Amino acid sequence: MCREEVTVQIHRLAGNEDLPLPQYQTTEAAAMDLHAAVGEPIRLLPGEIVLVPCGFSLAVPRGFEAQVRPRSGLATGSGIAVVNSPGTIYSDYRGEVKVALINLGKKAFSVERGMRVAQLLITRVPLVIWEVVAELPVTARGEGGFGHTGRGQA
Repeated sequence: MCREEVTVQIHRLAGNEDLPLPQYQTTEAAAMDLHAAVGEPIRLLPGEIVLVPCGFSLAVPRGFEAQVRPRSGLATGSGIAVVNSPGTIYSDYRGEVKVALINLGKKAFSVERGMRVAQLLITRVPLVIWEVVAELPVTARGEGGFGHTGRGQA
């Protein structure tokens, strides 16, 4: 089955021609890796948050969004996460793409130039139109809250 393609305009910011553009690491990957465009290594201490530049800006097409997500290897190996995960880039934003990283680990972590620090997923977003109704349709779950679907199961 072929995947749908969408064209997204991207602009490399000056001084970042050495860095790869966001790219898929496998043919079936859903998201593309983002690389750190730092001039000098950034030491990220446990509990600290840092905004890491990626060295490019983009024009997400109308009706789409770009989501910045953590990389599982950094999260499980070093406790490095995207603090506002997923971070959303709107179709009208034209500034540099940056990643808000947090160190949830126990050791300092060094963000180096060119390091893959997060993933970028481009996805469709519908325009929501609210329909006010007197009652909602009935479901088996009803008003069951968080964790409701897993109760009583081993």
